Amino acid sequence: MAQLKEKDFVELEYTAKIKEDSFIFDTTDEKIAKDNNLFDKDAEYKPITICVGQGQLIKGLDKALIGKETGKSYKIEIKAEEAYGKKNAKLIQLIQTSKFLKQNIQPMPGLQVNIDGMMGLIKTVSGGRTLVDFNHPLSGKDIVYDVKINKTIENDKEKIQSILKINLGIKDSEVNLENKNVKINTKEDMPNELKEELKKKIKELLPDIGEITVQKSENIVPNTSSKLEENKKI
Repeated sequence: MAQLKEKDFVELEYTAKIKEDSFIFDTTDEKIAKDNNLFDKDAEYKPITICVGQGQLIKGLDKALIGKETGKSYKIEIKAEEAYGKKNAKLIQLIQTSKFLKQNIQPMPGLQVNIDGMMGLIKTVSGGRTLVDFNHPLSGKDIVYDVKINKTIENDKEKIQSILKINLGIKDSEVNLENKNVKINTKEDMPNELKEELKKKIKELLPDIGEITVQKSENIVPNTSSKLEENKKI
């Protein structure tokens, strides 16, 4: 069984929960999602493909995968500072309630709001002022991951598909590989700057790849054999 190292592409399954109360907040398993009232009909529940050590996972989990073996399952505990961060007192702010009312928002505890482009959670409303916490909802929480490492991915097409999906959120794409040259067709028209960043990332992770062409195409036939899932920064 292979030990994982940085820049390995790996297929894995996981279930994530808050350590203090075992509350499950994310999973790749449809049954677990349904059993814990997490099921989203628009989500895909199947193994995900990620590249180890590339920041596609939360910091602590990314580091913990290095040295682990394929074909095995692990329980991995992540401290808050290497998960979603510690609570930052500066991100807990008092805001005039009138600011919400002007936007036709009736503030109440537990309501998620967008203030000046920042997402926050209302904690209290009193005396004309509203206390809003702009920290990540899981900040300050130690996290436990039950992870099963299925296999490493050796196919370059699958690797490129995973880069498109995880780095850019592109689900529908067609990757053609011939003599190490790559042609990528996507339904979306990418700005040139984004194309160059994509090419740079592919060359960084797959140094043997030759010329890379990225173009828009309406006639996409996705690689359905690849088991990929949109990254949630798990």
